[in-house]
Amino acid sequence: MTARDGRIAATPPGVRLCLASDLPAGHARNFVLQMRAGRFHGFVVRTGEQASGYVDCCPHAGLPLAQKLDDYLTPDGRHIRCSWHGALFDKDNGRCVGGPCAGQILTPWPVEIKDGWIVTA
Repeated sequence: MTARDGRIAATPPGVRLCLASDLPAGHARNFVLQMRAGRFHGFVVRTGEQASGYVDCCPHAGLPLAQKLDDYLTPDGRHIRCSWHGALFDKDNGRCVGGPCAGQILTPWPVEIKDGWIVTA
């Protein structure tokens, strides 16, 4: 699948992204994967023992959400934030809960914690 800007919007399952211990609960991290079909941009949010992944593209503006590397969460860590226009998204399901794209959803990127690693699912 290809996104609007020519980036690919999906990855195969089983790609090891990082050790789960390298992404502590309450933090988010950017991942760029070079695949044969092109480059994938996504990010993973860690909440407790769970990890949620999303394609790094705001549904409102089509831009990556973070202007600074790995700066995806609000200061209190409760929501994902688009740093361009302030939209707020639920960390667990990617639904916009405030801002210009209310009701829209971030594109999910299936990830899981498996054998101590965060991997694509």
